[in-house]
Amino acid sequence: MINDVYPACERERVATRCVCCGSAQLSRSPAVLMPFVSHRALGWAPAVIDASWGLNSIPQGTAYCVCNTLHCAQCEFLFLDIRFSDQEMQRLYDGYYGKAYEDLREHYEPGFRERNKVLSAPSVLLDPIRSYILRHIVPTRILDWGGGDGSNTPFKGEGYLTEIYDIDKKPTVAGTTSVTRNEVRGRTYDLIVCRHVLEHVPYPADTLALISASMHDDTLLYVELPHEALMVGNDQVSAEQKRHWHEHINFFSVAALTHLFARVGFTVLDIQSSAFVSNAKLGSAGHLLQAIVKKAPSKGA
Repeated sequence: MINDVYPACERERVATRCVCCGSAQLSRSPAVLMPFVSHRALGWAPAVIDASWGLNSIPQGTAYCVCNTLHCAQCEFLFLDIRFSDQEMQRLYDGYYGKAYEDLREHYEPGFRERNKVLSAPSVLLDPIRSYILRHIVPTRILDWGGGDGSNTPFKGEGYLTEIYDIDKKPTVAGTTSVTRNEVRGRTYDLIVCRHVLEHVPYPADTLALISASMHDDTLLYVELPHEALMVGNDQVSAEQKRHWHEHINFFSVAALTHLFARVGFTVLDIQSSAFVSNAKLGSAGHLLQAIVKKAPSKGA
């Protein structure tokens, strides 16, 4: 995922700068990485410390993976300080929502197996999402970046040529075709869709830069992610308000997303926070952040 948006020295294992705007004006507060994520991504299961450990200065009890919540004073971005490696991301998301994933998560989060049935169902939000995109473009050739098996891609079949690229390689549904990164490089798209990806990845600008390399001057990019409940209407967001982290390691504000787009070289055509009826796929969020962007004109053009 390396590219020129961040110098290599800025891709830190534990972040000391904002990964949206680059500011070092960060506040921090202790937090916990939830055991499912620490176990699956890092191989760090909770440890029960008892008398047999022979530790005199550490109280007995269950030890979880500690981390920090970071908050950027400049763009209001709230995020986990641990930035996962490519290998850790692969471990976390390979076989996403499959049996091994579900079994381990059920172990740590009883009831997840039933919730997974809801998460696996087609999204009820696709109609308003399509309507939003169609205000800006009527696409014919579409790439869904991170679209899983294509069940929830906004456009498929009925005259749409829709291709799916995802880290978790799996067969895709009728009306879509799975493509590799190499295949993407040789294609031309009217629209690229990136839904519910940036909240998961360690360096969102890296993902956007890869997408940008697959865009032409007239290609539009639709970005969607949860506008987390903690961030909506909260003018006093602080690191102390987020004490645990799960798969969503980035909580965006409109300002953070705008800074991120500018850093990668996108022109924002539209950006909004939209309220929706509570939906299991959004977790605690009742809002979506939605944006339409395109590549900024090159200098001298």
